Formats: sequence, C-alpha cells, structure tokens
Amino acid sequence: MFAHTTLISCNFSSIHSQNPKIKLSYLTTSTLPLSLQITNARSKKIPQFIQRGRLQICRNSIDTQKPQDPDLEQEDSMKIDGGQIGGGGGRTTSFLIFLLWGGLMYYVFNLAPNQTPSTDMYLVKKLCYLTGDDGFQPNQVIVSLWNIMGLWPLVYSMLLMPSGRSSKGSVPVFPFLILSCFLGAYALIPYFVLWRPPPPATEESEMKRWPLNFLESKLTAGVTFAAGLGLIIYAGLATGDDWKEYLQYFGGSRLIHVTTIDFALLSTFAPFWVYNDMTARKWNDKGFWLLPVSLIPFLGPALYVLLRPSLSAVAVAPSLSASKED
Repeated sequence: MFAHTTLISCNFSSIHSQNPKIKLSYLTTSTLPLSLQITNARSKKIPQFIQRGRLQICRNSIDTQKPQDPDLEQEDSMKIDGGQIGGGGGRTTSFLIFLLWGGLMYYVFNLAPNQTPSTDMYLVKKLCYLTGDDGFQPNQVIVSLWNIMGLWPLVYSMLLMPSGRSSKGSVPVFPFLILSCFLGAYALIPYFVLWRPPPPATEESEMKRWPLNFLESKLTAGVTFAAGLGLIIYAGLATGDDWKEYLQYFGGSRLIHVTTIDFALLSTFAPFWVYNDMTARKWNDKGFWLLPVSLIPFLGPALYVLLRPSLSAVAVAPSLSASKED
C-alpha cells in the first residue's frame, strides 16, 4: 500500500496548541529544500511537502484521529487480509497450475500403470466395505492411505471456508469441495486456478449456520486430527512386507498409484492455504511457527485447524438484518 508513496508523520501539536499564528524565524525559505505552506488553525488542512515527484505528508496529531475515507480503508484491509497477489504474478501462477493439472490428467488416463484393473475394482469394494468377510485382509498401508484420503477433504474445507473463497468471478468453492471427496486434489486444482482473493466478507449470522459452524468447531478439528494421527500410526506399525507389497501395488495398480499422487498433491498445496487462512485471521505473529509444521503431510494442516483462533475472535461483517435495524 505504501510502495509508491513516502509518508512522514510530523507532530505539530505543541506548536498549534500554543499559538497557531506564531512565526519561527529559523525556518526560512533558504534553509528549506522545498516549499512549505502552513495553513491557519481554522482550515485544519494537512501541510504537504512536494519534492521531486514524492508526496510527503506531515500530519497533525489531531488530524491523525480523523477517520480516513472508509472505502479506501476497506479496500486496503481487504488487500492485506486476503493476501492479494499482483495481477501479473497471480495470472502466471494460475496458468502454471492449470498446466500442472492438465499434465496430471493426461498422466492419470494415459500413462499411469494399469496392470490390475480387476484387482482395483475388488479393492474399492473391499475398502468401502461393500463385500463380506471373504478372508482377504487388505494391505495395512493401503487401508491407512485410503481412509486418510477421506479426511483430507474435511481439512481443506476447514481451510477454504471462508478464508479461501473467491470474491471475483463468483466462483463458489463448495462444489469443488464436494467433488474432492471423490476426486481429491484432481477436483480442487481447477478451483486453485479460478481462485481470486480477497474472500468476500463473512457475516455474523453466517457463522452460526451450517457449514461454517461445523467447520469452525474445535470438536470437528480435534476428531479429524486424532483420526489422522491414528491412521498414520497404524501405517507406521506396518511390517516391511506390507510396505514392499504397497510398492508393488504402486507400480502396477492405477488405483493405488493415482491415490498416492493425490495424497502428495494435497500435502504440497496445504501449506499455502494454511498461510492464507492464518493471514485472514490475523494470526501471523502467534501462529507463524505452524507454517513449517504444516509441511508435515496431513498432520501439520490438521494441527493448525485445531489450534487456530475462531473467526468469531476476528472482525466479521455484521449481518444484513442488524445493519438494517441500525
């Protein structure tokens, strides 16, 4: 906001309070490198210094108490809170992400290994408990991976609602979050391309309704973190043979291969959305240590949503009904 303007705050309160018409003999035009105009106490205008194209504003301590243009203040706060990126850089990043998504789609449907299609269909039914007990026990690592992929959409919902919503283009985030329950990062990446900050204002009444009241609940965050921690411990306790079998699945099964890449993609994008949500909640100072922690797959972002402050603790827009009554 201050990239092109230099602001110098000068306190003239002591001078104005004693005698607004006093003349200072030592402030002559010969000693000043630029023209100075001091208005009388009645006009109460801000003295200005203009030198070589730079705007230097000296403000009275009384003048600093005056509210500025509310439209400008709101625009500046939205740019800061929303973490808005410069237009050129943002478009370039979106284009690169779109190329990444296109390459992933081509790889998934054309290049990913697909040596066991019938086995993949059986695994899906087994992992979704659509078959009875036939004596086959799925690989311990695969069971953990499959179930933790069901928790990732919930973590992303807590990160994107509402701080990750897009205010430009009217692109809703909720349909992409629903699709991510089935397609994971492959459904979320198109929204990352279309996303334009800052997020729209959140009303107080919206905080009390579903889904925000559910996604902002510490109980939801705590259960999600505990479930993910248990699944990761379960995979960590797997034997070496289980991990070797998992690698064999990864090299021949499209289901396991694509799911593993999906897990890696969600883990890669999560730290950015943690930072975006942290900025929107004005928690950068106290929660900055969670940024490197968010690099830990799943557990880092899940721990952040558990420890972050509630949206009710930061400024939210009043509801429309309350504004009408006022």
